[in-house]
This record gives sequence, structure tokens and C-alpha cells, in this order.
Amino acid sequence: MKQPAMFLDRDGVINEVLTERVKFVNQPEDFYLLDGVGEAINLFNHLGYKVFVVTNQGGIGLGYMNEAALHQVHQRMKEEIAEFHGVIDDIAYCPHKPHANCACRKPQPQMIYDLARKHAIDLRHSYMVGDREMDIEAGKKAGVNTILVGDRRHAQQPTADLEFKDLWHVAHYFKWNTNT
Repeated sequence: MKQPAMFLDRDGVINEVLTERVKFVNQPEDFYLLDGVGEAINLFNHLGYKVFVVTNQGGIGLGYMNEAALHQVHQRMKEEIAEFHGVIDDIAYCPHKPHANCACRKPQPQMIYDLARKHAIDLRHSYMVGDREMDIEAGKKAGVNTILVGDRRHAQQPTADLEFKDLWHVAHYFKWNTNT
């Protein structure tokens, strides 16, 4: 039986980016988990959702980092989330340069499709959570429900199905609005 999933963008949803403390996350020391994210992922796990990260990492294609450094960043992310007993089930990333016109770079839905096929995910009952319009567009193309989070949510044309301040608020919405 297929199960639902939460597909999460990384930068701006899970960790800080474009802040005073960090501009880009190119090494583990640049990774700062956003408040409430560990608890939110733990809650999604307990509500029966698989949790996946889908992230564009054009810094690899541009030469700012390599895939080994990206894996170290993701290992740190998983470790920090595990401190809250949360689990990331899998991670998909696009290493290509921005404007490379590849099938895997959001707003294209390939990363979502690949994870759904690999893990037997029911896309109709799944969600893409992102902080940018390209995340929402990828989710819509993949046929999942979409959630826009972050400070930029009101600065864009509202096309997401739902909008919240952050991932913690998303998780608590689901906690109180599901029959799980």
C-alpha cells in the first residue's frame, strides 16, 4: 500500500540561508537548523508521513562545493534532526547549474517522481513544502498538495494550497487536522 509523504525543500525550510549568520550552505559549519524543524519532522514521522528532502544545489555545478561536502552537510542535517527523534527518509538533490534546463532541477518535478517511485508514495495525499515559487511549481507539476512557508510567502503570488510561517506551524496544523 502506498503511503503519503512530506517533500521538503532544504534551504529556508529546514535550515537558515541568506541570513546575517550564513549566506549559502556549502559546508557543514554553514548549516543551522531553523527553530522547530526537528520537532516538526518528528511529528510528521509520528503522523505516518515519509519525510524527504528535495533540494536544488547549483553550487556544485558552479564549483562552490563538491558532492562530498554536500553529503557532509546532509549528514549534519540528519544528525541535528535526530536529536529531536526526527527522521529524514531520503534526500534528492540536483547538482546542476541554475538554468541548466535539466529534468531534476526544481521547478521540474523529477526529484519528487523519483522518490515517490522508489518509496511507493501516494502523490495525491502528499505535500511539497517550500519557501519559493519554484518549490510550489514543482509540487503542482508532480500532483502533490503544496505549502509555502517563510517570510517571503506574502511577497509572491499566492499559488500554494496552504501558507504557514514555518515548518513547525505546518506540522501542528497537520497534528490537529488529521485523523491519525
